Amino acid sequence: MLIIQRILWFVNSAISIVIIAVIVLMIIRLIADAMDLNPFAWSSRTIRRLTDGFVMPLRGGLRHVGVDPKFAPLVVILLVIVLGYFVGWLAATVGETIVGVLNSVMRGAFVLAVGYIINGLLSIYLILILARVVFSWGQVSYRNPVMRFLVNTTEPLLGPLRRMLPPLGWIDISPLVAMLIIMFLRAAVAGTLLIGAV
Repeated sequence: MLIIQRILWFVNSAISIVIIAVIVLMIIRLIADAMDLNPFAWSSRTIRRLTDGFVMPLRGGLRHVGVDPKFAPLVVILLVIVLGYFVGWLAATVGETIVGVLNSVMRGAFVLAVGYIINGLLSIYLILILARVVFSWGQVSYRNPVMRFLVNTTEPLLGPLRRMLPPLGWIDISPLVAMLIIMFLRAAVAGTLLIGAV
């Protein structure tokens, strides 16, 4: 179990380093944009080369909702922090599931191991639905590989629910209903298969 804890520590440390690096890059981009540097200077080109991959995909989405595209670096910072949170939560869920399954198998409690697996899969699916909702609010395009993965993974549940449930005005309530269903299923698994869990 110590190796799983170390892996989780490494993942959380890597997430923190990536978040800090992106925040620093976006702050440099904001400062460079505010200083109105010569666009052909080496410093300006280097800053754009390092940050355009993050900023440019969001500019169109921001224009689409009527927000000034110059705020794209701030939205990038928010999205990277949220993405880091979801990745950390996902890693912790996977780690807890693996530890639970291994402990159950060592004790010979195979029903408990199945309960941990089902509960872990439901938790992961819940995280993916929440991530899809948050990134859709951030106007992340389907062309983005992360968003494409989230849509392709969650649409098998959200699509039928969307067809069954009418939207409330312009609000799609299918993710909320899906999350309620998943939480109910997790409670049912905890009340039946995970009763002997320590």
